[in-house]
Amino acid sequence: MRRTSLPHLGRRWWQLPLASLLLAAAVWMPPVQFTRPIFRYVVTFDITQSMDVEDVSMGGKPISRLDFARAAMSDALQHLPCGSEIGWSVFTNQRSLLLLAPVEVCGNYDALLSSLDQITGKMRWVNSSVIAQGGLYSAIRAAADLGHNTDIVFITDGQEAPPVAPNETSVRDIPQGLVHGWLIGVGGDQPAPIPRTNADGVRTGFWRADEVRQLQPTPGAPATAESHEELSELRETYLEAVAGHLGFGYKRLVAADSLRAPLTDARFAHPTPVATNVRWCPALLALVLLVWRFLPARQFARKPKPASAAAIPARGALSRP
Repeated sequence: MRRTSLPHLGRRWWQLPLASLLLAAAVWMPPVQFTRPIFRYVVTFDITQSMDVEDVSMGGKPISRLDFARAAMSDALQHLPCGSEIGWSVFTNQRSLLLLAPVEVCGNYDALLSSLDQITGKMRWVNSSVIAQGGLYSAIRAAADLGHNTDIVFITDGQEAPPVAPNETSVRDIPQGLVHGWLIGVGGDQPAPIPRTNADGVRTGFWRADEVRQLQPTPGAPATAESHEELSELRETYLEAVAGHLGFGYKRLVAADSLRAPLTDARFAHPTPVATNVRWCPALLALVLLVWRFLPARQFARKPKPASAAAIPARGALSRP
């Protein structure tokens, strides 16, 4: 009986022990430290009633400014590198209230999305809105107290109630550079009625001119320059000036992906050692070795070459001894 030679099995004996070692490494290997640029923000949402104005759209449908801001933040979360940290804050009256201190985005992604969905106008405790001297001031102080290179993102339409003069853009007792961040504007360009809601968050109509405090006319201003604080639009010029005083960046939300670029801006990145799971590397190598080891033998066996017609002598050409 002829024995079949399988030299490929002898050449591949070492794959099984090596694959076993790689699988053991995949189980027991600790995370590896890599230095990565990461980001750390507290994102503050203006939840005053003007943020309920539906003068922005997404998917062809009008939605409120606050809903648009939350959708943009949800999109940006998907593009922040692991190791980055995000926290939530809300603003109304003269105060920004920290709801969630910054937590790591990848390990807490579902919790961040779920808590983001709960940020609505129902959380308002009063209806007034003091941005520069109130909300921004307290947001910056809170970020400074948190430390660890915490930057802020403050999302608002810029409408203040009671109104302030357009040239009052300073923020009290805040030196430029104390905290870095973005002032994000949201809203349309045309004045629109502000929905009025009750304590349960149910809309009961719109604010009328005689129900809100109007801006007092500036001495020397033309008589036609009337104040209409019952209407709201994005106060972009005002927000840009406030951002300039603080040394902040300014960005306007125009699409659901508008927050990606500012939140991943390299100027706000902090190189930080991050524990990274690389167990998939030895696991992948082990898989390759096992596939190689157990491939069918016939793929490696050489097929015998057919004898050429010229090498076979014709029957008549055979000579007898």
